[in-house]
Amino acid sequence: MKYGSLILEKKEYVFLKRILNISGYVEDFEVQNSFQQLNNDLKNAHILDEEEMPTDVIRFNSSVLVSSDKGWKKTLQIVIPAEKDVENSKISILTPIGAALFGHAEEDVIQCNFSGGEQKLTVEVVTLEDNYKKIEVPI
Repeated sequence: MKYGSLILEKKEYVFLKRILNISGYVEDFEVQNSFQQLNNDLKNAHILDEEEMPTDVIRFNSSVLVSSDKGWKKTLQIVIPAEKDVENSKISILTPIGAALFGHAEEDVIQCNFSGGEQKLTVEVVTLEDNYKKIEVPI
C-alpha cells in the first residue's frame, strides 16, 4: 500500500460508515464479505481533512484506471449507490470492486474477490473529475 493504510476524507468516512451500518442487511454473501473487509480496513484508515487529501487516492466520484492480473484494464468511477450506472462504468461503493478500491492510491495492488474467483487489481491512474461533487453529510 502506497500510504500504508486507506486514506479517507472526513465527510466521506462518516458517509461511508453510515452506508455500511444500514447495508448490513444485504443477503448477497459476496457483497457481505466485501463490506466486512472494508469495515475492517476502516479501523486502520487515516482520516484527513479535505485540504490534506492526496490527489491520487480513490474517493467518491474518482475515475480509476485499474488493470487485472487476468489481462484486462478498465476505467471505473466510484459513486454513491444512488448514482450507480453500470453502462457508463459508474460503480457503487456497495459493489465488491467499489468497496475494494475505495481509499487506495495509485500503484496499490488489491486482492478482489469476484464471482469467478480472486484477482489482483493494480490501481494505475486516479483522477478526480473537474466536476467533482463533494459528499454532503447530513448531521
